[in-house]
Amino acid sequence: MTQARLMDGTALARRTVEQSAHKAAELTARTGVTPCLATVLVGEDPASVTYVRMKQNRCRKAGVASRHVALPATTSTAELVGTLRELSADPAVHGILLQHPVGDHVDERAAFEAIAPEKDVDGVTFASFATMSFGLPGFVSCTPGGIMRLLDEYGVDPAGKRAVVVGRSAILGKPVGMLLLSRDATVTYCHSRTRDLSAAVREADIVVAAVGRPRLIRGQDVKPGAVVIDAGYNPGNVGDVDFGSAVERASLITPVPGGVGPMTIATLLEQTVEAAARQLAA
Repeated sequence: MTQARLMDGTALARRTVEQSAHKAAELTARTGVTPCLATVLVGEDPASVTYVRMKQNRCRKAGVASRHVALPATTSTAELVGTLRELSADPAVHGILLQHPVGDHVDERAAFEAIAPEKDVDGVTFASFATMSFGLPGFVSCTPGGIMRLLDEYGVDPAGKRAVVVGRSAILGKPVGMLLLSRDATVTYCHSRTRDLSAAVREADIVVAAVGRPRLIRGQDVKPGAVVIDAGYNPGNVGDVDFGSAVERASLITPVPGGVGPMTIATLLEQTVEAAARQLAA
């Protein structure tokens, strides 16, 4: 059997960032304003610090200014909400990213909801989920948005296909299922309480693994010819899919790293530039 074709998120992300840089340059030339993304980090979690630094570096490549707000790990919900509301009211800031997790003592949902919908370029608010679900103009959650772009890039039309989403997080599993549904896929959500996960996966034309459990999806459970999207990232550069066995049965598959991850940041930057354009046109 022929091995699956790899879905190169790195290459697509590079083109997406280049396009965003061009749009940002045009916007700056026309208005004199540089699109600005504010990143907010609570505490000093090493992985979060690395992610934020990576996003700041990508901002520079895309012609997007970045403003970083570092808050101590002891920051309360009220203090974080206050910071996010201040950024939401600042006309010089066009997009806001709250790096999560924020600590168990903080009400993360309350913090997300303090972000103005028009600046929610990470797609984490109730308003963004609603627009995603109803197919209305707005900002998508970045990882699900990146997944949809990958499907489009490789000519995968979800219409009429059975899609299985393994995971139900508010910023990945749930929204990617709604985006697939809006494209006329028949969507099944699976999670920790799902009975016989393998049987559900075997029925899928499109599998999205987004649960954070290394190698949970085995190749023997992948339907021959299925499209496999691995949105998991676990220690040791291991995804939620057993890549070695799944690549023998899938038609298309995302590698880890180099698949979904790069598209998450690319989508964030693209939406920041779009947010700036909308706000400056208002």
